[in-house]
Amino acid sequence: MSKKEPLETSQEALEASKEFAENFAKIAAQSQEVVTEFLNSQQPTHIDPDPATVSKTFMDLMNKMMADPGKIIEAQAALWKNYMDLWQNAALRATGQEAKPLVSPETGDKRFKSDEWSQNQIFDYIKQSYLMTASWIQETVADVDGLDKQTKKKAEFYTKLYTDAMSPTNFFWSNPDVLKKTVESKGENLVHGLENMLDDLKRTKGQLIPKMTDETAFEVGRNIAVTPGKVIFQNDLMQLLQYAPATKEVYKRPLLITPPWINKFYILDLKAENSFIKWCTEQGYTVFVISWVNPDERHVDKTFESYMSEGVLAALDAIEASTGEREVTTIGYCIGGTLMASTMAYLAAIGEEDRIKATTFFAAQLDFEEAGDLLVFTDEDHIQMVESKMKRGYLEGKEMANTFNLLRSNDLIWSFVINNYLLGKSPFPFDLLYWNTDATNMPQKMHSFYLRNMYQKNLLQKPGALTLGGQPIDLSRIKTPIFIQASKEDHIAPFKSVFKNTKMFSGPTELMLAGSGHIAGVINHPAANKYQHWTNTKKKKYDTAEDWFADATEHAGSWWPYWDKWLSKKSGPKVPARDPAKGKLKPIEDAPGSYVKVKAKPYSENDGGGSK
Repeated sequence: MSKKEPLETSQEALEASKEFAENFAKIAAQSQEVVTEFLNSQQPTHIDPDPATVSKTFMDLMNKMMADPGKIIEAQAALWKNYMDLWQNAALRATGQEAKPLVSPETGDKRFKSDEWSQNQIFDYIKQSYLMTASWIQETVADVDGLDKQTKKKAEFYTKLYTDAMSPTNFFWSNPDVLKKTVESKGENLVHGLENMLDDLKRTKGQLIPKMTDETAFEVGRNIAVTPGKVIFQNDLMQLLQYAPATKEVYKRPLLITPPWINKFYILDLKAENSFIKWCTEQGYTVFVISWVNPDERHVDKTFESYMSEGVLAALDAIEASTGEREVTTIGYCIGGTLMASTMAYLAAIGEEDRIKATTFFAAQLDFEEAGDLLVFTDEDHIQMVESKMKRGYLEGKEMANTFNLLRSNDLIWSFVINNYLLGKSPFPFDLLYWNTDATNMPQKMHSFYLRNMYQKNLLQKPGALTLGGQPIDLSRIKTPIFIQASKEDHIAPFKSVFKNTKMFSGPTELMLAGSGHIAGVINHPAANKYQHWTNTKKKKYDTAEDWFADATEHAGSWWPYWDKWLSKKSGPKVPARDPAKGKLKPIEDAPGSYVKVKAKPYSENDGGGSK
């Protein structure tokens, strides 16, 4: 038997070589098909003139850097010293001596979690060399003097995008997981990867955007957004959903939730086990939610003011008509919170502030001076570029989706490049990513107003600087009790920015800081036992978010029960539960309604956009 082992080994090697050869022949053929598909799809309509104003930004950066050559030499010397230290460490380790890493990935950086990045000397050297260089580039750019605030922010952001793109994890020969998979599968992963790439090119009409999830695994109203309820009102801009009660008695004052229209409302109702809406009904609230329309050519004249009058104000009137209740409590999430605050200021101006007895803001900004990385996309050059894309009267959903993906490129772009193209895997069915890719369009007039007046000019926080419904808006006239939720790692509505909300109103405010980011910081069901939150009950005025946090108390788990205690005291006595099918307004259809099911077509045959 032992005499046959070399023959068997030889035969296995031959078979393996044959499989490799066959797979790499497929790779060659598919590579040609990928290139052909890409070239054929590159029509002039796909080409934007420097869409991110990157060239101008880096031209300004280089001019400022060259004005101080001594600083450049000093920075280069520091980098050379770092390389020498790294080489010395590598030499020590090669001789079997212990050498602690000179640089390590930041907490939360998932790119280098494979053991090979630490245990294999070659890959450990590649990793440290990359991290060292990336950090040096980013610090050098951040240290350039003479740039205006906006150009500096853009330069730092684009530099981070570049260094993230150059990560060794993104390339075949420098990713140990990919190399291992290639050997194990005899190159089959690359065959599947090219198939995935070709499918993406065809799906996106030549724009290489990797698929994030298996979109066939989910359907709104079937296995997500399934909390029972009815659509009791609708107009051109929204449907108003009333959810079925889950308790025999409910609080007298209904709860109206105004979600952002940049994404769809069902982030609050993904699955039963993490649905905020379902949980609220279980706490005894009569829950109403605005489901915004996915705009198309019919909505080109809709403005920010339209979202107030046809959105929040229309919802308040419909709730009163259906339940007889004029007084409500409200929630505004993200831009929905910006709209809610604007609406409350309008109601205060016309003497009807008492319609809203308590308001909660989820990750909502009212002062945009420190509005995070999105400020990169709100200077005049970029806004004009965005406006040039709204030829149909609206911004296509794919544009906003691409912008938000850039804010977290490692998680929302490069991780899928590695998974789909290099490892050749199919994207995992994930409800959150399905929601993330369910894009919405933006009416031109509304979107330009929002970018210019909120982000660029920061007018909402200035008394009387904005006029809505013929009324100058002044947030300081709002006396309604306010609960403010912020998230510690939110890159869209940073804690520092949201903290400023505590200083804008005349009434009592309570701030609560949640762990995690813009989504997970909000959607954190108590049963999950995840993350933490911070509260501060000291009766003090704080100048900065850092001062508030220094005095705050940390609590394990979800903040929802804490908020429930706050809201329940402001929701009135208990009354018999309200059946949405038996209200004074005749139900139109079952929740989640039809508006939320309208998908923005991310790529059309002719010009890359459209809506159905």
